[in-house]
Amino acid sequence: MLSRARGIAFFDVDETLITAKSMFAFWDHWVASGAAGRHGTAAGSDDGPDRAARNRAHFRRYAGVPLAQLRTAAREWYDRYRTGPTAFVGPTVEALRRHRAAGDAVVLVSGSARPMLEPIARDLGTDDVLSTELLVTEGGLLTGEVRRPMIGAAKGEAVARLLERYGLPAERAYGYGDHASDLSMLQAVGRPHVVGDDPELAAHAARRGWPRVPASAGPR
Repeated sequence: MLSRARGIAFFDVDETLITAKSMFAFWDHWVASGAAGRHGTAAGSDDGPDRAARNRAHFRRYAGVPLAQLRTAAREWYDRYRTGPTAFVGPTVEALRRHRAAGDAVVLVSGSARPMLEPIARDLGTDDVLSTELLVTEGGLLTGEVRRPMIGAAKGEAVARLLERYGLPAERAYGYGDHASDLSMLQAVGRPHVVGDDPELAAHAARRGWPRVPASAGPR
């Protein structure tokens, strides 16, 4: 689809398409299942001065876990999560559907990891996922380290690379994000949209005339 797309719509995931933070919502499921063992403490938050460092610290909790086990657990988590009455951000899910109907490719861009994002991507019918890459041993075990958190500047750089790879100008790219850490992604596309009420993004939207999208919750 990407090679034949009219354009590409890039969506942040957490609190942009789903109302939860996927890596933390999944962690709660992981702990409740007993898989976390002695590491089953509160997931914490990615808010703070260094979200990338918090991201790395969070994924170290999975060191030694088989990747296949994580993927299976993530599918189980999402199968339950998606049935909730307020699981999704309705206006952006509807925007995603419109992009698909118009012939645009849809790409998720998230600081979460691929195992947690793949079930969402399949459910929403997206074409690709740009995410924090978990490092894995030859035997398929998670090392606990990541290549680079897909946060902040990394998002904008990943979007720009994908557009260059498919020869698409920024004017044919759309972006949807809810947090100041999505700013570089929104600046890398020609048609950015601000989701919700983040003060920094709202200020950019006011200055540059970016469309605003409400973050109202609802079912799939």
